[in-house]
Amino acid sequence: MPDRQPQVLAAVPDTGGAAGEAGEVTSLPPGSRVLLLNASFEPLAVVTAKRAIVLMLSGKAECVQAALEGAAFHSENLTVPAPSVMRLSRYVRVPYRRAVPMTRAGVLRRDLRRCAYCGKKADTIDHVIPRSRGGAHSWENCVAACKACNSKKADKLLDELGWTLEKAPKPPNRAAGGVLVLAVEPHPAWEPWLSEAA
Repeated sequence: MPDRQPQVLAAVPDTGGAAGEAGEVTSLPPGSRVLLLNASFEPLAVVTAKRAIVLMLSGKAECVQAALEGAAFHSENLTVPAPSVMRLSRYVRVPYRRAVPMTRAGVLRRDLRRCAYCGKKADTIDHVIPRSRGGAHSWENCVAACKACNSKKADKLLDELGWTLEKAPKPPNRAAGGVLVLAVEPHPAWEPWLSEAA
């Protein structure tokens, strides 16, 4: 379980050191993603690094975990540590989500990109009960599949092929962590925060 007290990393002046000197600051791409936690430490959203810096500079959020040692964003006279996980200063009430929308990318991420039939790398999804035979396009009827298994299964039922599923497909957890994992490719550093919410 992650430490509940964040280590706030404040903006520091840029020393203007030449490239290659000790203490050199590494830049991250502006499109980098940052996990944003609510004031209660629950996963809330994934924001761009640019948005994260704006939140930090305006005092609305604080850095909980830095992206990389020495990684930072700089302006002409300011260097701000690049966050990987940050927390809002004030609690934001989140409306209840009735259901997680089903997407192809979401199914692949839920199933860890592993084929539900053979365990190899999955690159597509398959309807367990084919749509041509009344199967629904839902979390409970879709699984990740490799092209070979998807092609071999075609519009057949599992019983007809003698195949079985190791576990029944189900919707992901409606908690914020489950939704976020489906929304973006999670960074390994986010794992303690996402698993806490799942």
